[in-house]
Amino acid sequence: MSGPTLHPAALTQAAAHWHALQRQGDVSPAQQRAFLDWLLVSPEHLREYLAISETAGALGEALRAMPDDLDVLLASPVPRSADDNVVQLPVRGATATAPPQRRRRRLPGLAAAAALVMAVGIGTPMAWPRTSHYVAAHGQPQQIRLSDDSLVHLDADSELSVRMSLFARRVELERGQASFVVAPGRRPFAVHAGGLKVTDIGTTFDVSLQREQARIAVSEGRVQVRGDSGRGRLLADLWAGKVAQVDYRDQRVQILDEDAASMTAWWQGRVVFRDEPLRDVADRFNRRNTQRLRVSDDAGMLRITGNLRADDLGSLRAFLDQQPALQTSQQGGLIHVRMRTPGFDAVKKNSSK
Repeated sequence: MSGPTLHPAALTQAAAHWHALQRQGDVSPAQQRAFLDWLLVSPEHLREYLAISETAGALGEALRAMPDDLDVLLASPVPRSADDNVVQLPVRGATATAPPQRRRRRLPGLAAAAALVMAVGIGTPMAWPRTSHYVAAHGQPQQIRLSDDSLVHLDADSELSVRMSLFARRVELERGQASFVVAPGRRPFAVHAGGLKVTDIGTTFDVSLQREQARIAVSEGRVQVRGDSGRGRLLADLWAGKVAQVDYRDQRVQILDEDAASMTAWWQGRVVFRDEPLRDVADRFNRRNTQRLRVSDDAGMLRITGNLRADDLGSLRAFLDQQPALQTSQQGGLIHVRMRTPGFDAVKKNSSK
């Protein structure tokens, strides 16, 4: 007996379900095997899936702007019709009810589908999701060329994971700072950091995890920033020369203007800061140097502006000493920075004699 009749709407829904999972990239090996099994059930499954993929590619930028709720997709079963959306293959030895001509057309079609899945899927390394982990040690920023030819500038004391699949490019910035020069392609490129999802729309951009906020800067092209790891509302739509500062607690957003050269200055070992809290500036210098700054709580909130070499702590200390409200002192491998106290200049002058 032949399998149950496949309902076209259920097939389309199932194909869209599998495409959304593959596009997001977070698919386990068991789910990937289930997906390939589903494709091989019938040539109609493969044709419908390819039709969904072609439509998604044609939508391009519009589709990339639509977030996938991955948790909901993973939790929900594969859509089924009342009669199930799986076409069962005939059991060997069972009496077939289909006309002989139809069986002859169906079997070569199924073989062709299997061959195509083997060639495009299993035979292609990128078909199976691959995750790579990168760590830039203290004082050792890195440049990383990804498998899709995108370039990542990973700052010192920073860490990220990259997951590449046939349908998606997903990056998780776990700590620190990274810039992304994204290679063009139909696969969406998304960076998850600090509970945010930053979706690239053909661009060069920077993501920095600071103490109380995430900072996203766009030097070329455009990105969109969504809350709740991509499932929340649109927080910012940024283009070249724009910076978004997103508070971790309430996802309050502040949009600033900044020139592209300042955004990428750290690639060349410079630290550019404009009206930033001193403690965040100190963190950036501390990533690059063995001698570290220790900033008191009250001094850490003072906002400063400057442009210095990351490895020039002498100039940084002179710059801080020029600030009317600050004073510095050195003890071993630490430069202490605190609010200026009365009589400090006289003590400092006497100690230098």
